[in-house]
Amino acid sequence: MINKPRGTEDILPADSILWQKIEQAARDVCAVYGYREIRTPVFEDTSLFQRGVGDTTDVVQKEMYTFEDKGGRSITLRPEGTASLVRSFIENSLYADPQPTKLFYLISCYRYEKPQSGRLREFHQFGVECFGGTSDAADAEIIALALAFFERLGVKDLKLNLNSIGCPVCRKEYNEKLREYFSQYKSELCQTCLSRLEKNPMRIIDCKSEICSKIAKNAPRMIDHLCEDCRQHFNKTQKYLDSMNISYTIDPHIVRGLDYYTRTVFEITSDALGAQSTVCGGGRYNGLVEELGGKPTEGIGFAAGLERLVMIMKQQGLDQNCTSAPPRLFLAALGEEAEVAAQQLVFALRSMGCYAERDLCGRSLKAQMKYANKLGAAFSMVLGESELKQGAAGLKNMETGEVQDIALTAEAIYNQIK
Repeated sequence: MINKPRGTEDILPADSILWQKIEQAARDVCAVYGYREIRTPVFEDTSLFQRGVGDTTDVVQKEMYTFEDKGGRSITLRPEGTASLVRSFIENSLYADPQPTKLFYLISCYRYEKPQSGRLREFHQFGVECFGGTSDAADAEIIALALAFFERLGVKDLKLNLNSIGCPVCRKEYNEKLREYFSQYKSELCQTCLSRLEKNPMRIIDCKSEICSKIAKNAPRMIDHLCEDCRQHFNKTQKYLDSMNISYTIDPHIVRGLDYYTRTVFEITSDALGAQSTVCGGGRYNGLVEELGGKPTEGIGFAAGLERLVMIMKQQGLDQNCTSAPPRLFLAALGEEAEVAAQQLVFALRSMGCYAERDLCGRSLKAQMKYANKLGAAFSMVLGESELKQGAAGLKNMETGEVQDIALTAEAIYNQIK
């Protein structure tokens, strides 16, 4: 027997209804906020993620699925969505459209890491990106959209954590302070963080190592070293959130795990997930479009992990009504002529938008009726030689047991069971 690869999951029919509910909620909320769907390739040129995500990140250093194709090109399965959208934004000259350009995606991503609850090697994300939104109002809108998505699904007990990680101007001085601080602990830092100390010391704050995390808790805070422009941007973003009665907590330790972020960063967390508490994260990336070869264009977005969201919804009982609708009619048939008539009627009813079923396994009449009960059919009808001659059959209400004769036409049956 061949099993699925480690770190992947089959989404079975019993769960796919819940996934469809989540995906529909994403589309509905994005429509209200004016965001349009975009679909990008599953794999991209490796350099896109090296330049866009950052070669000092865990994603690039440890987690990417990278291979050489038959043409000798280095190809990587996308580990996240933003870099691909920026590439598409540039390549398709979407900056020529009236700004801002508002896009959303529902995608699968791939990272090679130790599988655990809520963290897989193949995982799925709902993400939103706003290109050209220079105002701090764009930050507030993105956050409001994320929360509206969870609210539409009925998800409760979420917490919004907010921070600013400044811009290249104020980060230059801040990084020097970080190097000075972390240099005291060179003998205790992990090897990865030692390599980050000179290149990108902010990455040390995001390290998952217990020792590095403990050291980072007392490190200088970016929020205390913002330049005046970044300070005003962060304050105005908070004012917009306050105006919408959106509660939040300032968390100076949020830096996010990717290098392209600037200024506003945020995470939405849930205690239901234990250690893997973040269900949504995002922020502003003002230099990414230019870094990848496009015209200077500011951007902001977020991504929500769908596997983690499914876990939360199940814990909160929000999957209870996510079941497939049962058939309105089950047609049982006896004999070859009745089988053909049943097939014809089922086809006609389905063409009218009515879910109807018939036996496909050659069951006896008794077994067919048991199957109808198991399916939860609202009505049933038995076709045999006598019913075909009369041109009518008994339509049984499976809940009340009531039976009434109905002409054997799709229209007559549909009018009774719709």
